[in-house]
Amino acid sequence: MSATILGQDGRSRCHWCGAAPEFFGYHDTEWGFPVGDDHRLFEKLSLEGFQSGLSWRTILAKRENFRAAFHGFDFDRVARFTERDVERLLKDAGIVRHRGKIEAVVNNARRAQELVEREGSLAAFIWRYEPDMAALAKPQTASTSAQSIALSKELKKRSWKFVGPTTVYAFMQAMGVINDHVEDCVIRAEVERAREGFRRPVR
Repeated sequence: MSATILGQDGRSRCHWCGAAPEFFGYHDTEWGFPVGDDHRLFEKLSLEGFQSGLSWRTILAKRENFRAAFHGFDFDRVARFTERDVERLLKDAGIVRHRGKIEAVVNNARRAQELVEREGSLAAFIWRYEPDMAALAKPQTASTSAQSIALSKELKKRSWKFVGPTTVYAFMQAMGVINDHVEDCVIRAEVERAREGFRRPVR
């Protein structure tokens, strides 16, 4: 199977775009571009957790509902959620109604607060796990990496939930901690330029 698929503009993109029409926009404007905003990083970790056992298409279709339900993934607000909030969310048909995953987001919001207090920001902590690109496997041939395994292990040590190494690797791909667009994808060069100009957060 080819690693790329042609878009309507006739240019090559990562083959997974062909799985759903809405993937093209997500792929071209979001996936792989570097992110240094704590709330966006927390959102993506949370949504990757919700995706476990489901398809990204399901989560992407519900993303705005998730954002409304979790106050834009402002972890300071989510950390104050109570059991009443969990019960409310279990009745929200606009999101994935899975108690364990909802409770994990609330738990992880509290863990994110602790991490920010110790490390300065969630972004500074995450970007410490940026790998040497030369040491990575060929794009989209792996589901984990040494760095995703290490980050997953550290997050679990800090009591985060739903952050296995495969979930963390998908998060790193999406947030631009690695550039995993295939070599012939037209967006790969755009992402690389964005990564080159990206100021890695230190606090």
